[in-house]
Amino acid sequence: MNRTLDVPVPLRIAVLCGGESAERSVSLESGANVFRALTDGGHCCTSIDPAKTDLLAVEWERFDVCFVALHGAFGEDGCIQELLDGSGIPYTGSGAEASRLAFNKAAAKERFLQAEVPTPDAHLINRNTPLVTVRRQAERLGYPLIVKPNAQGSSLGVSLVQEATALDAALEQAFELDQNVLLETAVLGEEWTVSFLDQTQLPPIRISSQRTVFDYQAKYLDEETGYAFVSASSRVVQRAIEDTALRACLALGTRGLVRVDVRLDTQGCPYVLEVNTIPGMTSHSLLPKAAARLGWTMTDVCDRAVRSALRQSVVSHNRQKASTSNSGPRFARGNQHSGGPSSR
Repeated sequence: MNRTLDVPVPLRIAVLCGGESAERSVSLESGANVFRALTDGGHCCTSIDPAKTDLLAVEWERFDVCFVALHGAFGEDGCIQELLDGSGIPYTGSGAEASRLAFNKAAAKERFLQAEVPTPDAHLINRNTPLVTVRRQAERLGYPLIVKPNAQGSSLGVSLVQEATALDAALEQAFELDQNVLLETAVLGEEWTVSFLDQTQLPPIRISSQRTVFDYQAKYLDEETGYAFVSASSRVVQRAIEDTALRACLALGTRGLVRVDVRLDTQGCPYVLEVNTIPGMTSHSLLPKAAARLGWTMTDVCDRAVRSALRQSVVSHNRQKASTSNSGPRFARGNQHSGGPSSR
């Protein structure tokens, strides 16, 4: 497998998409767009759907790099990243640990708090949590609040609960997708999203929707959802949005293509809702819109992501070689005394 960046076009690229998560349809659309973009860029692509192909049987050495467009469980939770690490193939996006952290909303919040990245207060519950305890925690957070699966993407199972009488139905909807659910303080100011390629920031987007929550319907189906490249109410606020989004990425250790969802409170202070380590690449997706603002085509975005993966692979490989070469015994054969190590 190539370990330098001097790889001629066409690159041999495996595009992973589909899978068996609740986000399968979104993943298939993302994968199709990525496949088309990379093919248009002159690369040789093969689409692989884990729902139809045994990934352990794939001859990964046939490929130079893998573009991961798997949304949801197995794609964003570190599992596919661990498999690809074991196969020795470079891949786009964050590594296994950062992916696990970002996909687990409660774990991500812990890391945000450690790094002093503002994020809404929350309580983690599960199906075994007594209902009286859940209601007490909800009251402590205060209404309105957000109820959402702890490990799920595309805003599936997310509800805005305005009052206690609506809590039980929201919990049941979230528990259909995850055994662990997050109760979160609702931050109902402007919603923004900031995308990155490594630490290169793309233009922030302000989202407007007729829905009070930017849910699955608003993200992928509602043609009335609005996206604007406008300044925030002040340059100070916009700088705070951008800085907070970057610090969230640094806190989790992400790399490659990343999208950070941010909400402003009534004072214009940003709060990180979540970090998406495998952003959508569909016709409605926000990262491609932000990239287009810079003049990047979809081919540019995907090619840059692939080159980022190859660079990261080279860096990791060289670091591993250096670590191995420095891990031997610290004595010279000619300076041994009575079979012991040298005195240096």
